[in-house]
Amino acid sequence: MLLTKTYLKDLTYKINGAAIEVHKELGPGLLESVYHKCMKTELTLRGISFKSELKVKINFKGNELETDYRCDLLVEDCIVLELKAQDNLPPIHQAQILTYMKLLKKPKGILFNFHCINLYNEGQKTFVNEYFSLLDD
Repeated sequence: MLLTKTYLKDLTYKINGAAIEVHKELGPGLLESVYHKCMKTELTLRGISFKSELKVKINFKGNELETDYRCDLLVEDCIVLELKAQDNLPPIHQAQILTYMKLLKKPKGILFNFHCINLYNEGQKTFVNEYFSLLDD
């Protein structure tokens, strides 16, 4: 697989479709862990590979350190997914996904908040970083 902006756009579309399907089936009001399990099932049904609860290591002054941080889902080894189920998402959650993207050296991330009426319009936010800008179209 050649990682390009077009590939990421197409994969984002597929991921959004999976998340919308989960939200359509369950609606808002459940725990984050339920949405996580259902997202794993939906991605699997759609043939999309992922890693769940991936440990995020930190390189500090040349030392690779184990941490207790875990990325909810890393899809196709290129898009970080962070799942939430909260009334409001404070800015720290955006900082969290951007940090995971940086530490994992991944070009794109999607933050889903399943505690909303319309997931596509109000429950998802997509992020890109400097790794994205280095990709070909």
